[in-house]
Amino acid sequence: MRTRFNIITLLLTIIAIPTFAQSWEEIKGSNAYLWGEGWGVSVAEADNQALNDLISKISIQVSGNVSHNETESFTDAGVEINSTFSSIVNTYSSATLTNTEKVILENEPDAHVGRWIKRSDIDKIFESRKHKISDYISSALKAENQGKIDVALKDLYWALALTKTLQDPNEYKYVNEDDESFLAVTWIPHHINEIFDNLKIDVLKRTGDDLELRITYQDKPVNSIDYTYFDGRDWSNIYSAKDGVGLLELAPGCQNSYYQLKFEYEYRGEAHIDREVESVLNSLSGIPMRNAYKSIKSDAVAHVEKPKKNESSVSNSFASISPAIYEMPAELNDNVKYQQVLNNLASAIVNKRYDDLNGMFTIDAKDIYDRLIKYGRAKIVGSPTYSFYQYGDNVIARGLQMSFSFKSGMRKSFVEEVIFSFNGDGKINNISFGLGKTAEADILGKGVWNENARFAIMNFLENYQTAYALKRLDYISSIFDDDAVIITGTVTHVPARKIEADDMQGIVFDHDIIKYNRHTKDTYLKHLKNSFASKEFINLRFASNDVRKLGKGGELYAIQISQEYYSSNYGDKGYLFLMVDINDPEKPIIKVRTWQPEKDPNFGIYGPEHFK
Repeated sequence: MRTRFNIITLLLTIIAIPTFAQSWEEIKGSNAYLWGEGWGVSVAEADNQALNDLISKISIQVSGNVSHNETESFTDAGVEINSTFSSIVNTYSSATLTNTEKVILENEPDAHVGRWIKRSDIDKIFESRKHKISDYISSALKAENQGKIDVALKDLYWALALTKTLQDPNEYKYVNEDDESFLAVTWIPHHINEIFDNLKIDVLKRTGDDLELRITYQDKPVNSIDYTYFDGRDWSNIYSAKDGVGLLELAPGCQNSYYQLKFEYEYRGEAHIDREVESVLNSLSGIPMRNAYKSIKSDAVAHVEKPKKNESSVSNSFASISPAIYEMPAELNDNVKYQQVLNNLASAIVNKRYDDLNGMFTIDAKDIYDRLIKYGRAKIVGSPTYSFYQYGDNVIARGLQMSFSFKSGMRKSFVEEVIFSFNGDGKINNISFGLGKTAEADILGKGVWNENARFAIMNFLENYQTAYALKRLDYISSIFDDDAVIITGTVTHVPARKIEADDMQGIVFDHDIIKYNRHTKDTYLKHLKNSFASKEFINLRFASNDVRKLGKGGELYAIQISQEYYSSNYGDKGYLFLMVDINDPEKPIIKVRTWQPEKDPNFGIYGPEHFK
């Protein structure tokens, strides 16, 4: 089936360039505008001066109506924050002052640039930021409800930072879905500290120089959370825990009785995914959260009961909703031979005898295993408790947790559940990373679909994210239809464009847009190959997913995913859309794949309604 894209207009960004009858002198003389001028040896230098000049005038314009003080106190956080309103307004410059106009009055090498904005548009700048704050808070509360505490803390802190830059931060209220309102500037830090208070860390065991942790939120294992720790000499890079499982890799021979752990909440290293947030975080002082620090007693090994089978480790009880229960196939009774293979594999990894099991893999699975071991410094975490299920002609084994550590990158270590598939001969024929309990519940809880379809989708998504992590171009190529529609969205800075108009020579406009590019399968794979070559590692996390079955009959599904992407030299967050044909569960075919860095202001997130 050839999928036809029916919104070609979204691929072509049309930049509307307004015309003006005024000259620069008329703009300067009009009370309808605020303006700034700059000079320099380059247009860029002159433009920066003009923008700063304009910013200072905006600051004067609004300063009489703001409630900022030189010093602001946050009682809940227990700290004082110092800032001036001019630095706050400056955060609106490159990131959000998209409604300013620009004119090159003199070109290089003696550049002279003018910038201006309508006085009537100033309030729109602040209103736009209020909408973004509301979106971040809503996203945070949804993530908290799902046990994704890393997302919740990041979105709440970024919302708090943005709130501090409003004209009236002491008046802005967030209104939730129940029409309840909260004063954001005090409620956000209070709620962040509440989250920290509800986090608990237990030491499960110490193996050599590693401490294995169990991290819970409101007594339920967290879906995901990030942290750093002080090993007595220095703070670590960011470590990521998954499904309640975390790790501390200590310096050789370190025998401290206590270790200090700090839950990550600022995420400054990821702020580039939102230029507006990045500008704010770079301009304002940090807001310390005292409750983010936890002391861990290294010899206090806890006894922790294992969760019941078929029960999501992340409960929606955070929001007084019953736990997510979903059906798994009946476990195999005769699983001794599979158990033995995995015990031998775990022993080989622990003892670094990676080739001891060469005869237990199919050719393809051996390639995946080799990539897995090379993915990062691999370690077995905890004591595996396996579950075995029949799926078609294969047997699926779940329950092995592994950590992978890397030399570079903001995030140094990830914990993943590793899934194994056995063929009829008892050989391992596939290895993948698990989605996580919340994502499992999202898919397996779709009781209106047949069981095979639900597991086919879950297996597809697990194989998809693993293929990118292990850089399996062969597999990625095999799952894309030859005529697949592949669209990527990037935030692009539109360069200045000169208008030749008799009444105003030299007007140019520039701003950021999301540019959508359509690729053929071959060009996409070529780009992917180059990207893989430049990265030590890639790790995908699906923050949330929405799966819909399309049409009547057949097994065609639309999957919208909030995706977090981490690598050794880059990280971002965006929205992935996949239209997948799973009529043959062993050979899923992607008909459409789109990726966009943020929701488009015109149409939101790509979905099946955009493709027919």
